[in-house]
Amino acid sequence: MGQPESRERGTAEQSGLPPGQRLQRGWPVTHYGPVPKFKPDRWEFRVFGATADGDKHCWNHREFSELPFSSVVADLHCVTKFSMLGSEWGGVLAREIAELAPPAPEVTHVMVWAEYGFSSNLRLTDFLSDRALFATHKDGELLTAEHGFPLRLVVPHLYAWKGPKWVRGIEYMTADRRGFWEERGYHNIGDPWSEQRYSYQEGPGDGPEL
Repeated sequence: MGQPESRERGTAEQSGLPPGQRLQRGWPVTHYGPVPKFKPDRWEFRVFGATADGDKHCWNHREFSELPFSSVVADLHCVTKFSMLGSEWGGVLAREIAELAPPAPEVTHVMVWAEYGFSSNLRLTDFLSDRALFATHKDGELLTAEHGFPLRLVVPHLYAWKGPKWVRGIEYMTADRRGFWEERGYHNIGDPWSEQRYSYQEGPGDGPEL
């Protein structure tokens, strides 16, 4: 029903919460599988796939830590229905990575790769949004291992699963491809304000072409 739905969404927006979400005090630990051990001498961040120059770009942990540091105040909305509001995230803006290692003109999507082969796909426009950030800090403190140290992606305008923990690189893609949770029934886009939680909710154009 159009009107009641609009009123409900308006109330949620005024409270800072997307529809169906509840305010969370504290930060629950949610992930699939074990917490990886960080080995700084072996850690590497890679940009590969359809890069503008056709090359793979890599940073070791020291080099990545020396990239320009930015802070973003943003909310985190988990698909399990909790939301944290107004956290300060610190790290490297996604668009900074794209400037250092540009995508080819035909790139439309990005696959974010993390430990254990975990992945999450994003539209390039979502990845390049002003507040998408490879976070190393939250509220001035280094992330803990359980929350993604040394690096997690934060994309505030999408559900939190679209920003994986323990990120190791990105792949530029010229066509969409589903990531780990997207292959297991979660929505391909994941907009919390539209409650795009599950793949059965996808409309035309939301998912990869078959």
